[in-house]
Amino acid sequence: MELIISIIILAFLFEMVDSTAGMGFGTSLAPILFLFGYKPLQVVPVLLISETITGFIDSFFAHEFKNVHFSFHPFNDSTKITLIIAFFGCFGIFLSIIISYYGIQFPIYFIKLYVAILVLIMGTLSLMKVRLMRIKQYRSQLKMVIAFSVLAGFNKGIGGGGYGPVVTLGQLFSGVYEKSATAIASFAEAVTSLVGFFTFILISISGVEIDLMLLPSIFAGGFIAALFAPYLVRIFPNKIWRYVIPIYASSVGIILLFNLF
Repeated sequence: MELIISIIILAFLFEMVDSTAGMGFGTSLAPILFLFGYKPLQVVPVLLISETITGFIDSFFAHEFKNVHFSFHPFNDSTKITLIIAFFGCFGIFLSIIISYYGIQFPIYFIKLYVAILVLIMGTLSLMKVRLMRIKQYRSQLKMVIAFSVLAGFNKGIGGGGYGPVVTLGQLFSGVYEKSATAIASFAEAVTSLVGFFTFILISISGVEIDLMLLPSIFAGGFIAALFAPYLVRIFPNKIWRYVIPIYASSVGIILLFNLF
């Protein structure tokens, strides 16, 4: 019971950070659960289920608090870029799960090292970016958004993390408004995670065993945090998130590297 309570607390804290900064839940929580002795097939599918639900909740409240405006009739820019990110993220996560858990087995150490270096580089470069372009200019950066989306989905399927940092910072590079970027990342991650979980169900039918014993604890903490985080994004000035997001991304990368070495 003590371990379960610890997981609930950790899930709450990391989901709170994830929902406000657009990154950190899977990237931070997965390595800790591995240190607790849990295996990837006990961690990754559960993180995908949890982030599917919390991602939809977070994006809904972000829309209600006017951090972002999603319109489906007609599609506005925020919705279009979300669908683009989600579509190519789904492709990336499907491919990575099939390769990592059903086909070729990648060493988990090298995957973590790769994600850590990637996040650290992106966070540093984002801090050096003097002026961000506006969301209406995203079409000129469409190829960049697509590339980041596939990469983020690939990371998510392998280790349960590495999606938010890549997608959120990728949007900042492409000129997306900071508060909108976190909400778009949550919405797209929810869709991508849902496809990822169904992919795990697909390979489980073929004989790969998945274990959902951690789901109640992780979901409990993540669900509560997802209800409160969008309000925090709303009340803090945009210029704060302009620095918080890349600084946090760089910190996550440094922590991952420290844990690996």
